Amino acid sequence: MATTVLDHALIKHKLTIMRDKNTSTYIFKQNLDEIAKLMAYEVTRNVPIRDKVIETPVCQMVGKEIDQQIVLVPILRAGIGLVDGFRDIIPTAKIGHIGMYRDEETLIPHEYYARFPSGLEDSLVIVVDPMLATGGSASMAIQNIKERGAKNILLVCLVGAPEGVALIEKEHPDVNITLAALDEKLNEHGYIVPGLGDAGDRLFGTD
Repeated sequence: MATTVLDHALIKHKLTIMRDKNTSTYIFKQNLDEIAKLMAYEVTRNVPIRDKVIETPVCQMVGKEIDQQIVLVPILRAGIGLVDGFRDIIPTAKIGHIGMYRDEETLIPHEYYARFPSGLEDSLVIVVDPMLATGGSASMAIQNIKERGAKNILLVCLVGAPEGVALIEKEHPDVNITLAALDEKLNEHGYIVPGLGDAGDRLFGTD
């Protein structure tokens, strides 16, 4: 199990735009799409591939093609914001959905919706959510996905807190985490500091 924080100038630049409280919903979403594409490129670096014989305009050759189904699972609702960028890079990916909400007083997560494509047991399942705060929602989502047969799971988040990373490492030591940034801490309300606010609200323009 490993936690990787991507060290990429474009990701840092675009994430700074997203963190700015004055950034509009449109620009927030645009930069989220762009960061998602960059993260998709990185996390699929070692996806299994197989030989494929093709004809180029010049001759026959043996190329490569992906040899594993990829399933994206956004944690609703904010996780939806990462799907477009990933699908631009991986258009054949199937999409599952899992709905989690966090009790604002207890911070305990609850599942309210789940729907997945078949074949999870043989797929690379990439769970996506902009924020990894307490880690409770992500941990429960991962556990529920495992119970439906998934064995190869990655967790991809935009911004993480040390507390959330520690929880996933403890409860799911077989799941690799990829972050665009690892922030300082959680505040007393369970929000990431410095963070970027409520990703769902900023993405969809809600209060």
